[in-house]
Amino acid sequence: MSESSVVEGYRSRLENAKSYGEVWEIVKDSVEFSLHRRRGGMMLFLDDLPLQLGAYHPLGTNNIVLNRTLVQIVEASLESKRVVNALVYSLLLHEYLHALEQFSEVEVRRMVHAISAKCFGEEHIVTVIAKRSPWALLKGIPLEAVNAPKRVMEIVKDFEKTDKYIV
Repeated sequence: MSESSVVEGYRSRLENAKSYGEVWEIVKDSVEFSLHRRRGGMMLFLDDLPLQLGAYHPLGTNNIVLNRTLVQIVEASLESKRVVNALVYSLLLHEYLHALEQFSEVEVRRMVHAISAKCFGEEHIVTVIAKRSPWALLKGIPLEAVNAPKRVMEIVKDFEKTDKYIV
């Protein structure tokens, strides 16, 4: 498979992703393609976190907590599913690398950029976000109005598809 067909495949999948679960599958596939590593059994939670925190992976768990407020601000302001999917991909990729026992923030940021560039190309929005940071998307967006009351954390159903049952 040529490099350009790999890039086009990832771009097309991300462009057409309609759920967190679909973006997650792209994250796992791109890590496996780039690093030959994979981990299953992850769960995603959405929570209202401070805006400077995009997501986190509690060490020793199979959880990723994604900043619901940040995603909703980008969604409402930019009205671009492509950009929202790129943001979610970048945040989930970062936390997935932590879940794969990459603990250094500096190294994880470098790896997010390298994987993004390899799978999407240097000019794609995913790679631009990896290079500049997800918060570059907030430039020019008035954030003073972000004082909504904190909502209950929610679990994303059907996040990770599995063909195995846990008994």
